Amino acid sequence: MSDSNSNDFFRNPVLGQPAGLFVIFFTEMWERFSYYGMRALLVLFLTSSIMGDNPGWGWPREHALAIYGSYTALAYLTPILGGYIADKIIGYRWAVIYGCLLMTLGHISMALEEASHAFMYLGLFFLVLGIGLFKPNMTSILSHMYKDKIEKKDGAFSIFYMGVNSGAFLGMLLCGYIGESENWGWSYGFGLAGIFMFIGMLQFYFTQNIFGDIGLKPVKNEIVNHNEDPSVAKLNPFSAFDLSIIGLVSVLGLAWIINDPVSKISNFNLFDFNVGSLSGSNFVILFSLLLFVFVLIKRITQYTPVLRDRMIAVIILAFITVFFWASFEQAGGSMTIFASDYTNRILVGNSKIIFNIVNTILTVTPMAIITFVLMKLYKQTFKKYALGNVVLAIGFAIIWFLVIYMLKDQYLQVKAEIPATWFGILNSLFIITFSPLVAKLWESKYNPPATIKNGLGMILLGIGFGVLAFGSSTIPAGAKVASVSLIWLVLAYFFHTMGELFISPVGLSYLSKLVPSRMIGIMFGIWYLAIAIGNKIAGTMGGMIDEITSQYSMTTFFLIFTLIPIGIGVLIMLLTPVVKKIMHGIH
Repeated sequence: MSDSNSNDFFRNPVLGQPAGLFVIFFTEMWERFSYYGMRALLVLFLTSSIMGDNPGWGWPREHALAIYGSYTALAYLTPILGGYIADKIIGYRWAVIYGCLLMTLGHISMALEEASHAFMYLGLFFLVLGIGLFKPNMTSILSHMYKDKIEKKDGAFSIFYMGVNSGAFLGMLLCGYIGESENWGWSYGFGLAGIFMFIGMLQFYFTQNIFGDIGLKPVKNEIVNHNEDPSVAKLNPFSAFDLSIIGLVSVLGLAWIINDPVSKISNFNLFDFNVGSLSGSNFVILFSLLLFVFVLIKRITQYTPVLRDRMIAVIILAFITVFFWASFEQAGGSMTIFASDYTNRILVGNSKIIFNIVNTILTVTPMAIITFVLMKLYKQTFKKYALGNVVLAIGFAIIWFLVIYMLKDQYLQVKAEIPATWFGILNSLFIITFSPLVAKLWESKYNPPATIKNGLGMILLGIGFGVLAFGSSTIPAGAKVASVSLIWLVLAYFFHTMGELFISPVGLSYLSKLVPSRMIGIMFGIWYLAIAIGNKIAGTMGGMIDEITSQYSMTTFFLIFTLIPIGIGVLIMLLTPVVKKIMHGIH
């Protein structure tokens, strides 16, 4: 397939970048709006009392977090399949469109949860499939646009990352406000996520010709670069035995992820047996992990020494990623519960006034910046893509209406109750604020090795939980509610975000440097698998909040997430000389 020449995209730039980048920016923004907006509500909805003013399902926290962990894990596994389908069958663009449609149906289904619980489960199923088709293929379109403009790719991905965080910010802010509001309710919050996902789909569909030929047809896999380092160029095809083991591990792992919440919320348990002292569920997941490690070691030993060493380095970084996301993803689970049930969110007097002013600045400033970008895009694309631009304008008109409505409502209230979901926006806010500074550090002479970056990131993550451990020290053991200062959550999100900036973007960068181009797809699959495992562990560990706090204390619960990341951070930094050696010159 012949893609449009990259130079064609730069003829009528917007802020120095192709207009197509900003079509991707806004489509990604709407998708992340829907994802994070729904994610912010899920656990709160499932655990809210069925008798309250805004009734939920009244589930135990363990059950809700089991669903949450499985959903977020599957959201990182299905992109492996979605990327394959796009590459082999339908192309990037139709994968994005079908993904948007499935996610729209998913959110609409969740909005109908009052009619039947089945709609909630059906909605989560559609969302997982839709994310799988959408997530890997937006970045594929972006990469093809810049294939002849490598020097501009870093800037393009920085803008793309801003779209991700802008969507997350607005989604958690507005879906959270609508969903938690007694005047609206959970169904309206889920439905709002669906509306903007639908707007994102229409905008992309009506503007897609801006990408030329990119993504219309499946892309034939490129063979090894002729300039590839000979020491890593040797092919190592999968044997039938390898594929059979991978297939078995995939089936068992998927069954375990789905069975975990199902066995908790129903009487059905696919693994209702014991092997010695191990439950069937634990036996299956341990057996699957052992099989996976076996096939991984088997394949690594078959590569040339240099590539073998570099792949070991990737696996070490992936191992850190598992523990990072297992802790970091408490944001949508136990930290959301902590915000809802244990944090003083009622503000009166001067505190209310200060919060309203700060919240207005935090909300209106990014909206004004994004609207400015939108106007720039209009000037370049309205004549050729009027319908897509009109759809985008309608979306922003709705957003501005909701923002003004929310702020007006908060100013008119005698006392302000901060939505529990509001704290989630701090992550996106801190990323937007501090990512340019961290990027400058990586480009300077003070750029440390990968292990130092990862180690510092894990330590910062642990410090964030240490803040929560200290802040929760006054909560009695077994307490279901409390009223600690909100400053502890604000500080925790700050340290967690700084840890994320030290780990998340860095890992993907090193992965692309350490393995040959022909293996990028496979290694991204392993990377997504590591994130998926981390997300599932996050749900499982978060689900133990009641058990640990009743036997010990809330401080003990958060200390677990303090000591483990800090310990791993110190360990990985001590391994710096070894890892540096097996990277063979990659920095």
